[in-house]
Amino acid sequence: MESGNYLGTEKTGKLLRKFCIPCIASLIISCLYNIVDQIFVGNGVGYLGNAATGVIFPITVIGWGMSLFFGDGAAAFLSVSLGKNETENVHRGIGNSILFSFLSGVVIILVSYLWGDGLLRMIGATDATIALAHDYGYIIYIMMPLAMTQNTLASVIRADGSPRYAMGAMIVGALINIVGDPVAIFVLDMGIKGAAYATILGQFVSFLICAAYLAKSKTFRLKAVSFRPDLKQLKAIMALGTSSLLTQLSIVVITVVNNILLVKYGARSAYGADIPLAAFVVIMKLFQIVLNIAIGIAAGAQPIVGYNYGAQKYDRVRELLKAVLKWTALVGIVCMFLFEVFPGAFIRLFGSDGDLYLEFAVRCLRIYLLLILFTCVQKVCAIFLQSIGRAQAAAPLAILRDLLLIVFSVLMPMAFGVTGIFWAAPIADVIALTITGAVMLKLWKELQGQKSGALTETRPVREAEGRIQPSRPGVIVTISREHGSAGKRIGQVLAGMLQVPCYYKEVTALAAQESGLAAEFISDINKNSPERLKELYMSTDIVQQAVIAQDKIIKRIADNGSCVIVGRAADYVLRENRDVVRIFIHAPKAYRIRKVMEMYGDTESEAKKNIEHSDAARSNYYLSITGRSWANSGNYDLAIDSSMGEQACAEVILDFLKKKGCALA
Repeated sequence: MESGNYLGTEKTGKLLRKFCIPCIASLIISCLYNIVDQIFVGNGVGYLGNAATGVIFPITVIGWGMSLFFGDGAAAFLSVSLGKNETENVHRGIGNSILFSFLSGVVIILVSYLWGDGLLRMIGATDATIALAHDYGYIIYIMMPLAMTQNTLASVIRADGSPRYAMGAMIVGALINIVGDPVAIFVLDMGIKGAAYATILGQFVSFLICAAYLAKSKTFRLKAVSFRPDLKQLKAIMALGTSSLLTQLSIVVITVVNNILLVKYGARSAYGADIPLAAFVVIMKLFQIVLNIAIGIAAGAQPIVGYNYGAQKYDRVRELLKAVLKWTALVGIVCMFLFEVFPGAFIRLFGSDGDLYLEFAVRCLRIYLLLILFTCVQKVCAIFLQSIGRAQAAAPLAILRDLLLIVFSVLMPMAFGVTGIFWAAPIADVIALTITGAVMLKLWKELQGQKSGALTETRPVREAEGRIQPSRPGVIVTISREHGSAGKRIGQVLAGMLQVPCYYKEVTALAAQESGLAAEFISDINKNSPERLKELYMSTDIVQQAVIAQDKIIKRIADNGSCVIVGRAADYVLRENRDVVRIFIHAPKAYRIRKVMEMYGDTESEAKKNIEHSDAARSNYYLSITGRSWANSGNYDLAIDSSMGEQACAEVILDFLKKKGCALA
C-alpha cells in the first residue's frame, strides 16, 4: 500500500488535527508582522499611525502576492517533479522563481519611490497621515526584494519536505519584530519609523535562515546556471502560482477601494477622514486573524478530502465536510460572540486615543464582523469544492463575497454615509452564503446518492487490467490519436502482430491500484472536459496524485519490455527511453464522424460534437503534461492517416519499425 493511503483509512478527526493545526499556525504566523506593527503603532503613535500603516498595506500585499506567485508555483513544480521522478531541471525552476521574486521586489521599490507621495495619496493617504505613511513605507520598501525572496523560499522549503524549518524561520522573524517594536517605538522613541525598522529586521533574519537552507536542501542543488532566465520553466511555475496571486490581488482591490471610500465619506462626517480609515485597518486585522483560522481548517483538510473523493469514499467525504463545517462554525460563533460583547477590548488592544475614535471603531467593529460566522463558512465551502476538483464552482464562489463587498461598499454610503461602508460586509455575507449554501446542498445530495468504495470495492477488475502482462525486451510503441481515428483498434492489431501486450484502459486500472484512487476518477482526468483540465491540472493535490500515479505505471510498463501504449501522453512520459517509437493517428473529419456514428450510434451532429470535445480534452491534457502541442507532427516519429483501414495502418507501422531496425523479436 502506498504511504498516502492512510488518508483513506485513519480516523478523520485525527487526520484533521494532524493537517489543520500546522496550517492554521502557519497562516497566523504569516500575518503577525503587520498585526504586531498595528498594535504597537496604535499604542505608541495613535490611530493616525494605524491609518498610515493601512495605506501601505496594499503595497505590501502586492509584494506578498508576487512572492506566492513564484513561491507556490515553484513548490507545486517541485512536488510534481519529485513525484514523477523528473528532477533534472528542478533547480532551474526554483532558481528562476527566486530570481524573479527578487526582481519583482526591485520593481515595487522603483515604482513606490518614483511615484512617491502621489501613490500614497492615490491609495488613501490624507494630509494628516501622509507624513506617517511616508516614514513607514519608505523603510518597508527597502526590504521588499529580500522579504519577497524569503517568502518564496519558505514555500520551496515546505515542498522540499522541511515545513518545520520554514515555520521556524517565520517564527524567529516574528519574534524579532514583536520584541523590536516596543524597543524601537518606546525605548528608542523612534515612533512609526521604529515599527518599520523592527519589521525589516525580522524579515532580514528570516531571509538569512531560509537562504541558509539552500546549502542543505534535500532534493535539489542550486547552481549559477539555476538563475539564468528560462522562460519555459518560468511559464510552468507562473501557471501553477496564478491562483495565489489572484487571491492576494483581490485583497489589494478591496483594501484600496475601501481606503478611498472611507476617506471620501469620512471627510463628510463628524469623524473626519482619518478615524474611519484607522478603524477599518484595526477591524480588518481582527477579520484577517479569524479568516486565517477558518482557511487553515479548510486548507489543511484539502489533501484528506481530495484523496477520499478520488478514491470514491464518499461516506468519508461527507464525514469530513461535516467536521470541517463544525470546526469552522465553532470558530465563527465564538469570535462573533466576543466581537459583539467585548468590542472595546479588541479596539483598545490597538490603541485608543480619543472618545470619538473609540465610539466609531466599536460601533463599526460590531457592524462589520456581525456575521463573521457566515464569512468563514462561505470561504471554507469554496475551498472544499476546490478540494474535490469542482474548480468551475469553487472559483466564482471564492471571489463572490469579495465582489459583493466591493459593490455594496460603493452603494451603501450613498444612502447611509460612512457607516454604510461597514454595513456592506454583513449584506455581502448573507447573499454569498445563500448562494454558496444552494451549491453545497446540491453537492450534499449528490454525495448521498453516490455509493462509496474505491475501484476494488465498486467493480471487479479483470485480471488483464490488474497486472502488467509478461513481455520481452524490444520496441515500445506509443500511439496518440484523434477521436474516431480508430487509434485504439490499430494499436491492438499492431500488438497482435508483434505478439506483445497492448495497454489502454489497463493503464488507468493499474494507476488506480498504485494510488488507491478510483479508476473512474483517473479516467475522468484523462478524457473529460478541457475546462476541467485547464482549471484543475496541478491546482489540487488529488489531480497531481492521479497524474503522477499514471506516469509511474507507464514507466513501469515500459521497463517490463516491448508493448503498445495508447494515449496518456505516454510518448512524453517515456521521452528518455531509446526503445520508444512515437506514432500519431489521424484521419479526415468526415471519416471520423462516420466511425463515431458506427461505434456509438450517434447522430451526425452528436458525433461531430463528441469529436470536438474529445480532441480538445486530449489536446489540453497533453499540453498540461508536456507543455507541447498535441497535434504537432514534430513530436512523433510517424503520423499516419487511418482512413486507409486499420489493418493497413498496422502493417505500415510494422514496416516502419522494421526499417528503423527496432527489436521486434
